[in-house]
Amino acid sequence: MIDIVTALIRNGQGHVLLVRKRGTQSFMQPGGKPEPGESDEAALMREVSKELGCILVPGSARALGVFEAPAANEPGQWVRARAYAARIEGSIACRAEIAEYAWVDPREPCGRILAPLTRDTVLPLALSLERQAL
Repeated sequence: MIDIVTALIRNGQGHVLLVRKRGTQSFMQPGGKPEPGESDEAALMREVSKELGCILVPGSARALGVFEAPAANEPGQWVRARAYAARIEGSIACRAEIAEYAWVDPREPCGRILAPLTRDTVLPLALSLERQAL
């Protein structure tokens, strides 16, 4: 089991920020593995800054739950993700291992290949949060 923290980041239109790592096909939400002793929020702040060059708004991370799914890029492995809704500020740019980012409508991901966690949990969760906000 691979333990990660992940951020559900939405824009004003309700689209979800997804990233694709170099050498992979699947889009997923930003995040990664926490360092030993690192809090989830600190790990998210570090990963978002490292991967996308923007800033996770301090105090904006709100726990959504813990979810498990097959790992997208490590065959035979599973991820256990502690997911957080969060906000970012600043310009987004692909950095570190990120090859591409996209704002994706959770209703219509437009034929992109999605990580199992993203497809089966995160995008439905984004739709649920959108309905709660109405």
